[in-house]
Amino acid sequence: MNKETKLRIHNITAKATLKFGSEVLVLKKREEQRLEAAHMKFLRHLLGITKLDKEKNQCIREKTGAQKIVKEIKQYQKKWLQHVQRMDRNRLPRQTLKYRPEGGRNIGRPKKRWRDQLHFEDYGTRNAPNP
Repeated sequence: MNKETKLRIHNITAKATLKFGSEVLVLKKREEQRLEAAHMKFLRHLLGITKLDKEKNQCIREKTGAQKIVKEIKQYQKKWLQHVQRMDRNRLPRQTLKYRPEGGRNIGRPKKRWRDQLHFEDYGTRNAPNP
């Protein structure tokens, strides 16, 4: 099988598997590292490169034309946010995005929320967009 066919199969299966459900995932650094490692393992296998060849990840990405999977996930999340913002106000995803719970949070470091991880400066404002 030639490289282009393998890349198409990779984009359809492996990349889709890594990105499954990622529109609402809250990724921590460790999870991002594990996703990148799995993606690079797929690409290395696709090209027939082993770790003993000591080829850098950037070179492998250039050969395959792939970008970092975490970057793709973040772009996907931004597209999802824009999609939810276009929804009618009575739709459940839009209401969920707008929801603000009452009461206090637990003691200690607050858990990272989906909204907290988005980079709102890409939308021209530092504050969260109004849904």
